[in-house]
Amino acid sequence: MTTHQISLRPANLDDLDPITDLHTLARTAYYHAGGIAESELNSPEAHSDRREMWSRALQDDTKTVLCAMRQGETVGVLAMGPPLEADVDAAFVGQLYQIHVRPGSWGLGIGGRLHAAFVRFLRDASLTTGVLEAWERNGRAQAFYARHGWKPDGHRRPGPGNTHYERMFLELGHSV
Repeated sequence: MTTHQISLRPANLDDLDPITDLHTLARTAYYHAGGIAESELNSPEAHSDRREMWSRALQDDTKTVLCAMRQGETVGVLAMGPPLEADVDAAFVGQLYQIHVRPGSWGLGIGGRLHAAFVRFLRDASLTTGVLEAWERNGRAQAFYARHGWKPDGHRRPGPGNTHYERMFLELGHSV
């Protein structure tokens, strides 16, 4: 499989259920791998909360959501927009809220395509820095972001399983 078989397009409300399902599969895989019990991850309430969060994101004019499509199937999603934290200057910084790739499609370049779309988003908005949060036990995400030049900035907030989400930043340069 090559990445040229993947197309990116803006998401809309018709994508709400496929995005929610993909997010559920991806987060279950990485949280479970990080030691969180699957029963804690797949409650109907948690699924409903994720669906509502994506519904709000898709209807928020300040946020951009893209779907990665392969043969009519949603295999990845990217959400981005202004920074969520007050200590981050929106005049210079854009936030990568989420990248999720369907398990089984990991390692095929889909995440890289979505990441490149985020970098284009920053450049198109004349922003110099990206910011994101990654769960500290999600080694796959940590390694992915490190390969793309992201570095921890020291800010952490509580996460599941007595762990933290670590904030990372990406300074745009000519090589990114």
